[in-house]
Amino acid sequence: MELRDYIRILRKGWLLILTLVLIGVATGALVSILATPKYVASTQLFVSVQTSDASSASDLVQGSSAAQQKVRSYVDVVTSTSVLQPVIDDLGLDLTATELAAVVTAESPVNTVLINITAEDASAVRAADIANAVGTSFATVVQDDLESPNGAGPSLVKIATIEPAIAATAPSSPRTTLNLALGLLVGFALGIGVAVLRATLDTRIHGSHDIEIVTEAPILGGISFDPDAKKRPLIVSVDPRNPRAESFRSLRTNLQFVNLESSNRCFVMTSSLPGEGKTTTTSNLAVALAESGATVAVIDGDLRLPRLADTMGLEGAVGLTDVLIGRADLKDVLQPWGRGTLFVLPAGRIPPNPSELLGSKAMVSLLASLSQSFDYVLIDAPPLLPVTDAAILSKLTGGAIVVAAAGRTTRQELESALRTLEHIGGKVMGIVMTMLPTKGPDAYGYGNYGSYYGMDQDSVNVDTPVPDESSKPDVRTR
Repeated sequence: MELRDYIRILRKGWLLILTLVLIGVATGALVSILATPKYVASTQLFVSVQTSDASSASDLVQGSSAAQQKVRSYVDVVTSTSVLQPVIDDLGLDLTATELAAVVTAESPVNTVLINITAEDASAVRAADIANAVGTSFATVVQDDLESPNGAGPSLVKIATIEPAIAATAPSSPRTTLNLALGLLVGFALGIGVAVLRATLDTRIHGSHDIEIVTEAPILGGISFDPDAKKRPLIVSVDPRNPRAESFRSLRTNLQFVNLESSNRCFVMTSSLPGEGKTTTTSNLAVALAESGATVAVIDGDLRLPRLADTMGLEGAVGLTDVLIGRADLKDVLQPWGRGTLFVLPAGRIPPNPSELLGSKAMVSLLASLSQSFDYVLIDAPPLLPVTDAAILSKLTGGAIVVAAAGRTTRQELESALRTLEHIGGKVMGIVMTMLPTKGPDAYGYGNYGSYYGMDQDSVNVDTPVPDESSKPDVRTR
């Protein structure tokens, strides 16, 4: 993935990332609140070794060197049972020597004869008492037991306390600021990881970047999602200043630059699966083309589940199937819509053999006749994956325009649909994205048109044009 892909993922997953960041910070705060405060106290001891009664410079150097060597071993002696058990007895601690050793540490700075003893406890006073008691017990064990001469004379090792432990005024843990910072960083990293993982596993089409992964076919347009699309499917007619209506006009403009090398302006409108807005897109595109002054014929080529007549508000009992089997003439079933430049051919009766009818010579003759009489011919065909009707029709026309619904169609489904067209020899003219979000990184760019036009989407209420029977193009089958 490129940098822009990661930026898009972050923009899409900002709410998830923010949620996990807040959870991380809250967890850090909760840990700080629930944790028992711990106090630390330290005492510092000085170790010296006297090699003889003489006090020459060489003797002093030898004594200092010997002390440094012994200090390395003394650090481990501090947490031994022989040192800690007297501390337990003197302070009356309810601990074993092992448990006390877990809260007592000893260290010696490099090349020094100093030993730092640190004790940690929930009580600041008791932590200081433990540190001082351990220092005293350690000095006693070393001087009286470990370094005592054979003649029971004075020990050659002298251990003195140079910095006694005092009660701390503030706890050493929990470190609230650090916990909050760690919670923030962990939450942020986890949020980014989950957002990237979710984007990687999500194979649905969300925007143009997903289309570009699947195919090199041009993206002819993008239609935003409208929850009221079923109530007012012909948005171009009923609300022409709506931003969504403008997106269909943009699709109309882009369609004029498709297949320029051919005079065939007959296109199949199809999709991968049902429910992607194919019929709504076909109807609104036909109305938008008719608005520009072009003559348009739109055919309901879905002989399995026809919807075009209902969407256009027309009677669909007689239509395409009747023309193909010779039961009716085309000019008798072709219904005008609007001001006379748009004509609709419903599906008619549902036949038992849709694929055979759509691939018949009668269909070829019908399309040829319509292409001569109209500037544009649009065929609302069934989806590609369930049946092959649309693929068959694509060979008889200038090509197929595939509708892909954002958030529903997966890249694999779109790729399979396009592969079906290629195998049969059909040509993909372009992709139309539908149900796109109006905001966010996947918005196609029509979400802010309402403010540009200075209107409210609900302020315009234009009645749907009624069919006009005044004129029809001279169409006849061959």
